[in-house]
Amino acid sequence: MSNSLFQLVPNFGDTSETLRKAVEQMKDKYYHRGMRRKLVAQLRQKGIKNEHVLEAIGRVPRHFFLDNAFEELAYEDQALPIGEEQTISQPYTVAFQTELLDVQKGHRVLEIGTGSGYQASILAALGAEVYSIERQENLYWRTKELFRKMQVNNVRLYLGDGYEGLPKYAPFDKIIVTAGAITVPETLQEQLLIGGTMVVPVGRPTQQMYRVVRITETEFYSQVYGEFRFVPFEKGVKKRK
Repeated sequence: MSNSLFQLVPNFGDTSETLRKAVEQMKDKYYHRGMRRKLVAQLRQKGIKNEHVLEAIGRVPRHFFLDNAFEELAYEDQALPIGEEQTISQPYTVAFQTELLDVQKGHRVLEIGTGSGYQASILAALGAEVYSIERQENLYWRTKELFRKMQVNNVRLYLGDGYEGLPKYAPFDKIIVTAGAITVPETLQEQLLIGGTMVVPVGRPTQQMYRVVRITETEFYSQVYGEFRFVPFEKGVKKRK
């Protein structure tokens, strides 16, 4: 792709099989781009209206974030496993959350649940400055290395407890949670800028999508949208073995 955000920078000094497979996987071919165009058309038919979000979905190679075994399914509108009992969200869910968030270029966005890195890359493609927290150490290091190869420069990754957020860097213009919380996390609400927006799925076993806007220091306004299904939002950090 012509946009440097998603260019692979191979290390030609490393001839390992792992790197060779990574380079193979990260080729963005004509048929990949064609499948993304079809996906964008499908998302538009399902009601996604924000053209900037659709354009970002059309630019970001989703197959980069999946194991080679799932390449043929990468542009189907479905969630797929990424290991550690986690999933890469359904493209419609990614588009829906991102549209609700209403990200503008230059916004500082806190993402809770890096996972594969796909959602963070969509936010980065929209011009956001992204701060992303992952609690699973294996996923954290895997995605960190993937972003290095993709030359993603406007996403900062942190290994930590998403419930704590990143108070050191708060307040944020936007906060997005990509796991199902039991209630709207108050700690994260407090890290919103006044006028800022948080999008978070809430409930068990399925979730309603909440859009929370901070009105004043103490007042928040919430709207509730359709039903979704996410992995649970859990506390703490899961160290790799």
